[in-house]
Amino acid sequence: MDQIIFIQTGTGIDVHGQNITKASVRAIENAIHSNSMPGVQEALPEKSMENMKTTVKLALPCDLDELDHTKVKEAIPYGEVEVELLDGGMRTTSGVALNEEGDHNDQMYIVNASVEVGY
Repeated sequence: MDQIIFIQTGTGIDVHGQNITKASVRAIENAIHSNSMPGVQEALPEKSMENMKTTVKLALPCDLDELDHTKVKEAIPYGEVEVELLDGGMRTTSGVALNEEGDHNDQMYIVNASVEVGY
């Protein structure tokens, strides 16, 4: 990415099921869903949303191999998406393991996201 226009951050949690992809997508959604970028198209080359480039940085507590990169990229609706994985986030007890929720243990995963948008 040559030029960053803005950066938003978010946090996502999967309380039950120990699904790092679900927590990651929730972190991205938390970062972008309360924003409006009315001037971004004007700032992009050729004024096209397809020229938007996004770098999603995810701070994950574990299970990096289990992350579904395709689903993570689909959380960004426009342009080219790059995903960068970092150490971080948190894995902690949810206080209860619920078999009916798909829990393998009582852990919940917390992921932090930084979403950089530019071109």
